[in-house]
Amino acid sequence: MNASTTEQAALRLAGVTKSFGPIEVLKGVNLDIRRGERHAVIGPNGAGKSTLFNLISGMFSPSAGEIALNGRSIAGLSPHLINRAGLSRSFQITNIFHRLSVFENLRIGILARHGMRYGLFRPIARMRQVNDETTEVLARVGLEARAHDLAGDLTYSEQRALEIGMTLTTGAEIILLDEPTAGMSREETAQAVDLIRTVTEGKTLLMVEHDMSVVFSLCDRVSVLVYGSILATDTPTGISANRAVQEAYLGEEAA
Repeated sequence: MNASTTEQAALRLAGVTKSFGPIEVLKGVNLDIRRGERHAVIGPNGAGKSTLFNLISGMFSPSAGEIALNGRSIAGLSPHLINRAGLSRSFQITNIFHRLSVFENLRIGILARHGMRYGLFRPIARMRQVNDETTEVLARVGLEARAHDLAGDLTYSEQRALEIGMTLTTGAEIILLDEPTAGMSREETAQAVDLIRTVTEGKTLLMVEHDMSVVFSLCDRVSVLVYGSILATDTPTGISANRAVQEAYLGEEAA
């Protein structure tokens, strides 16, 4: 576990329920994400993982229950206010500006963090700072050589790296990654894991991921969501040995 982990929860869900009409997708979810840890949520398709992420990031409001970020309630807040409070999210489908350069994609996030709009007239000193910070993020995600290429021309794995970089531009301490290695080859997945491990050092990471090798090699703890409820939360070793989890989800993968 990261050295920065403390007992205080960076993110806490208490009795979180979400219904769409008569369909109850999440059923009283209780979940604590410790400060500085890397935490994965796994579960079968239809378990409610995407709905959970949408509630945390402000895309949906909970039907009942509480969501707290660093002790402050964020349930029902808009996504941009939750982002300002210190949480940033990537999506399962890449969410980048394909007709802007890689550098420009990242610079938009830096500008927003500094309260500056994308336009022609800005103080030179502040723009120099913005450009320096953008270059720093470029280096962290390994895209310096593609800085002036259109984002739409990147490979799929490079686009995912760019999106992770965009989550970093906000300066958020809590990062949500939704299926960050989906659709990648084994080599690309290994590179993505190394990238995620590097850029989330000292931060709090909550991720949804289907690849158990990624989850077990990267995360400190794992929560299993089944039919809208948390079945178990434990270390990767504890989860893989949990008979109920094996029966409900992991099956032969646990072996």
